[in-house]
Amino acid sequence: MFQRRRAHDLTDQNCAARLTRSRLLLKMFPKSAVDFIFFKDEKVSAVASPANSQNDRVYAPRHARKRQIAAKRLLCCLPNFSNSLMVSVAVSKLGCSELYFVEPGVKVDGRYYRDMLLKQQMLPVMCRFAGDVIVFQQDSAPAHRACETVQLLQQSTPGFISPDLWPPNSPDLNPVDYRIWGSMQERVYKTAVPDVSQLKQRLVDTWSSLS
Repeated sequence: MFQRRRAHDLTDQNCAARLTRSRLLLKMFPKSAVDFIFFKDEKVSAVASPANSQNDRVYAPRHARKRQIAAKRLLCCLPNFSNSLMVSVAVSKLGCSELYFVEPGVKVDGRYYRDMLLKQQMLPVMCRFAGDVIVFQQDSAPAHRACETVQLLQQSTPGFISPDLWPPNSPDLNPVDYRIWGSMQERVYKTAVPDVSQLKQRLVDTWSSLS
C-alpha cells in the first residue's frame, strides 16, 4: 500500500512562470550571493495540536467493515476555536532573527507589517548580519505586495526579490516553509499544550534549540 501525497495543483501557466522566474533568479543571484538571502515567513500556531489524519488509525479485525465499528471509536472531537499565535521569522545562512509574535486580535495589514514587523524588527536584524548587502524574499500575501511595502523594501534592501520575480505556488523554495515550521511543530506538540502562554514559551525554546 502506498500513501498519497498532497501538493499544489499547478497549471501549465504556473509551471511556465516557475521555470522562467527560477532561471531569472539564478542569473540575478549567483552562488556567492546565496549567503545574503533572507527568507521570511509567518505561521499561525494554535494551542490545539494539529490533526494528522494519516496517523489517526482505528485497529479492527481484518475483514471488519466500517459500519461494524462503534461510532464513538471513529469520532475525533476537536475544539471549534483554539487560541492561537501568529509568529514571524527570517532566516539566512548568515544568521536568523528571533521569533516575532503578533498580539492576538491584531490585524496584519500593510501598515502594521511595514511599521512593526519590518522597520522595528526584521530590517535591523538583517542589517546587523549582512550590512548593506541584503537580499530579501517574502511571499505574496496582501500586506507584502502592497505598493508602500514594495517601495520600502526596494529602498531598504538592495536585493529585494519583488512579487513579480518570485515563482508562483513555490513554498518549496522557501526553507522556512518547507522545513523549519514542520520541524518546530514536531517538537512543540510532543505533549499537549495547555494555554497560549505555554505555547509561546515552547515556540521560543524550540526556536533557540535549533541549529
